[in-house]
Amino acid sequence: MAEKVALSFSGGKDSCLALYYLQKQDVQVACLLTTVWKESQETVAHDEKRERVLSQADRLGIPVHFIKTDFNTYTNDFVFHINEMKQRYGLDGMAFGDIYLEGHRKWGEQVTKEAGVEAVYPLWSDQSEVVRLLREFIVLGFKAEVIKVDAEKLPESWTGRYVDEAFVTDILAYEDVCPMGESGEYHTYVHGGPIFKKER
Repeated sequence: MAEKVALSFSGGKDSCLALYYLQKQDVQVACLLTTVWKESQETVAHDEKRERVLSQADRLGIPVHFIKTDFNTYTNDFVFHINEMKQRYGLDGMAFGDIYLEGHRKWGEQVTKEAGVEAVYPLWSDQSEVVRLLREFIVLGFKAEVIKVDAEKLPESWTGRYVDEAFVTDILAYEDVCPMGESGEYHTYVHGGPIFKKER
């Protein structure tokens, strides 16, 4: 198991829960890596503002580095930055918050192999475990807000909802939606929780 890692960090619940797991396993998270689009400077997938991720990193007490990228160079840019962080921090691993999608894991294992570090998946579970993970996230005291939904899967009105027990009940009514949003059904921003050293 890697001892010092960078964490692929979106600012959402999966990467924050992954950070919690890593810290509980005494794995040192030396830095966070966040991908942003070159054009908009917003985070990939979440469309979050850089300033909000910087605020999280400050309250976590962990430095964040942004990977400016686009669709054509995404993989190469990621490998380049892992190598940079490897030299800068002495990393032996790169951690990801993916849970069960094999395609995501294969990509992560590919880029880490190219960079010469270990791929670490602290949340990796069977798909049947996602409701347990979601409830664990809530019980641990994390505070997360939905900032984006896939309108083909969930109502736009879910944007702005907080992830709480009522959220769990409601999302379980959607049979084709992963409760953890593993296929991008929804994205979150985490405002607080046990990993943060400072309040907002």
